[in-house]
Amino acid sequence: MTDRAPQPVDRQLPTEESRDLLALVREIAQREIRPRAADEEDAGRFPREVFTLLSEAGLLGLPYDGAFGGGEQPYEVYLQVLEELAAARLTVGLGVSVHSLACHGLAGYGTKEQQGAHLPAMLGGGLLGAYCLSEPAAGSDAASLTTKAVRDGDDWIINGTKAWITHGGVADFYTVLARTGAEGPKGITAFLVPGDAAGLTAAVPEKKMGMKGSPTAQLHFDGVRVPDSRRIGEEGQGFTIALAALDAGRLGIAACAIGVAQAALDEALAYALDRKQFGHPIADFQGLRFMLADMATKIEAGRSLYLAAARLRDAGKPFSRQAAMAKLFCTDAAMAVTTDAVQVLGGYGYTADFPVERLMREAKVLQIVEGTNQIQRMVIARHLAGPESR
Repeated sequence: MTDRAPQPVDRQLPTEESRDLLALVREIAQREIRPRAADEEDAGRFPREVFTLLSEAGLLGLPYDGAFGGGEQPYEVYLQVLEELAAARLTVGLGVSVHSLACHGLAGYGTKEQQGAHLPAMLGGGLLGAYCLSEPAAGSDAASLTTKAVRDGDDWIINGTKAWITHGGVADFYTVLARTGAEGPKGITAFLVPGDAAGLTAAVPEKKMGMKGSPTAQLHFDGVRVPDSRRIGEEGQGFTIALAALDAGRLGIAACAIGVAQAALDEALAYALDRKQFGHPIADFQGLRFMLADMATKIEAGRSLYLAAARLRDAGKPFSRQAAMAKLFCTDAAMAVTTDAVQVLGGYGYTADFPVERLMREAKVLQIVEGTNQIQRMVIARHLAGPESR
C-alpha cells in the first residue's frame, strides 16, 4: 500500500449540513473502517461493531423520515455517503445500502402504526436489516418465486428458501417477499420478519470471490409464523413494493461501484507517482497517463449519472430508467477501472500487499447484484421501445 493519502473528492453538496455530514463520514472511514479493511476481509470477519457505530452516528437511516429516527437527507447526499463508505470498504458501503433497502418497504408502504412500532429501531436503534427476494431458482425472474405464506387466523405461516441474502444469518430483521396467491407478480406479498423468528435458519455463508467479510447465505423458512400486523402493504402488492425498492437500491449499488473505482484510482495514481523506472516516475509515461485519465473520466461520468438519477428521485419524478442506466454504467466502470488499476501496479497489483486486487474482485459482484447488468439493459430497452413482442 502507498503512503500517499487519497485526496477528498470535490463534491457539490446542497447544504452546509450535508458538507458536515460528508466530513463526518470521511473521518469515520479513515479512522474506523479503512485501516482494518484488508485484514478483516482476508479473515472473512463481518464488522458488526462498525454498523453499530454508524447507527449511533445516524448514518443507517439517512434518506428516511426524521419523525421515525431517519436523517431526512436527500438521496443525492445519502448516495455520496455510500460512495465514501464503499471506497473505504465495500462490505460496509454495500451493507448500508442493503439495510436501507430492507427499510424501504415499511417506510414507503407500511401503516403509521407499523412505522411507529418498528422504524425507530430499524433506522437508528442499532438494528441491521436484510432483503429477501431471490431464491435458488428465482433470480432474474423474481416473479417466479415459490416461498409461500399461508393464512392461519391472524397469522401467516411462511415456508421456503431464499438465496443470496446479504447479512443472511446476522440481520435483526428481514423484508421477505412470499407468494400468497396465484402464480406471477400479482400473487406476492411483503412481510417484516424478525431475525430470531422460530423456524428461521441460515445456511453456511457462501464462499465468494470477494466481499468475504459480508455474509451471503441462504435462509430457510420452516413454518415461520408472522402476525398479519407484520404484513407490509396489501396482499398481492409485494412485487410492486419490491420493484420500487430495487429502483432505489440500484442507485445504492451505483454509488458503491463509484466508491470502489475511486479507491482503485487513488491507489493507482499514488503508485504511479511514487514508482520510478528508467529514472522517471511511471506517471510520466504517456501510456500510463492516458490510462489514469480514462479511469478518472469513467468515475466522473458514473458519479454524474447516479447523482442525476438521485435528483430526479428527490424531485418526485420517475427515475427507473435512469437508475438502471446508473447501475449498468457505474458497475461496468468499476470493473474496468479496478482492472486497469491492477495493470498500473503490474506484478504488485496482483498481490495482496496492495488493495487493488481486492477491489477488482469486489467490483465483479456489483455487476451481478440487484439485477444483473443484462437485466438493466432489458429495463432500459423497455423504457425506450416498450415491452418485447413475444
